[in-house]
Amino acid sequence: MIDLLVRAPRAVVDGAERPATVAVTGGRIVGVLALDADTDATETVVLAGDEVLLPGLVDTHVHVNEPGRTEWEGFATATRAAAAGGVTTIVDMPLNCLPPTVDVDALEAKRGVAQGQCHVDVGFWGGAVPGNVGQLRGLHEAGVLGFKCFLVDSGVPEFPPLDDEALAAALAEVAGLDSVLVVHAEDADVIASAAPVAGPAYRDFVRSRPPDAEDRAVERLLGHAGRAGARAHVLHLSSASAVPLIDTARRQGVRVTAETCPHYLALAAEDVPDGGTQFKCCPPVRDAANRELLWAALAGGAIDLVVTDHSPCTPDLKRHHDFGADWGGIASLQLGLPVVWTAARGRGHGLADVVRWMSTRPASLAGLSRKGSIAPGFDADLVVVAPDATFTVDPAALHHRHGITPYAGLELAGVVRRTWLRGRRVTGDDPHGALLRREAPR
Repeated sequence: MIDLLVRAPRAVVDGAERPATVAVTGGRIVGVLALDADTDATETVVLAGDEVLLPGLVDTHVHVNEPGRTEWEGFATATRAAAAGGVTTIVDMPLNCLPPTVDVDALEAKRGVAQGQCHVDVGFWGGAVPGNVGQLRGLHEAGVLGFKCFLVDSGVPEFPPLDDEALAAALAEVAGLDSVLVVHAEDADVIASAAPVAGPAYRDFVRSRPPDAEDRAVERLLGHAGRAGARAHVLHLSSASAVPLIDTARRQGVRVTAETCPHYLALAAEDVPDGGTQFKCCPPVRDAANRELLWAALAGGAIDLVVTDHSPCTPDLKRHHDFGADWGGIASLQLGLPVVWTAARGRGHGLADVVRWMSTRPASLAGLSRKGSIAPGFDADLVVVAPDATFTVDPAALHHRHGITPYAGLELAGVVRRTWLRGRRVTGDDPHGALLRREAPR
């Protein structure tokens, strides 16, 4: 007997939108059938004409911060927000929590506090920091999906950046593990030589972290990754001028991918008010011309995927309205889908494009072979969205621990109406997310 049938006049399947009936048994998709397939099930759901069935989104760039900084965010609030935004899998970053996930004991501590709290499935990145290259194999064997490092000050002292020698050593180890190193690529020397920022002027903050800081760091990373034969992934790319470097390296055989984020695709420096530190993130939101070049790179495939870089903090860390003093990070886990969809459809993109950028390719980056598509054998992670329905962002309606957001008051398209995790409805009251481990090679 089929457990669940979802009859969808519109569904994104095999990279295109078409009618489909999705059959689910034991938490897995067992068939993608014709809309009028003569099949019985314990439960049948028929979507309305204004709804589309998508695979659950996969967000591989989320700072949950628990344990240690749970007052910033925690597994219960982050995963509830994720489900409300159509995200059914997140991968947690190894920093801003205490201790950072730089050894197996810290990983197990994080798993211990996450257990039983999660409304969606959660995987973990390990951390690569100076002096811990000997810990990477143990973390890999314990199930992390890859490793994260910084090439510039991370903002927290317990997660320092890698210099060139340590970066080369980490990439060599990652290559031997057949894993991936995901990299915050900004050049510390370029930033140190730029004018320091203090005060409310956003233009001064952007000047303090110029595009050249990203471009030089990306160039260094590509050189080291090519020599090591390692997989490297460029995180939260904001500088469009780095795209040709990535494109050229890829054509030369370097195993590199890149992501950008909703805020870089939807916001522009010209629109950031002075003192508006809810817009502060690193690297920064740049001008509208740069934004359109990022869209072109995403459409052309030079940028592979879109994830949120959900980086929350307590309200007091944004209270100064000073771009030198306030925390840099944008919390947007619940809003990533409607922010990207609103911007994408205005540029002629469809929901199939959004699924590729925000579900299929992030799942591939993290090696999650049963996530990111509506197909037999995949987990029945499903989302119902009304793409033409709109809503106004109300910070009080967000499930993040804190409602600080640059999107407050904006009207967005794309209302998430229902979410299933492995065939089971996510209500926000009954956490049943799993803690994911690296899949063994087949």
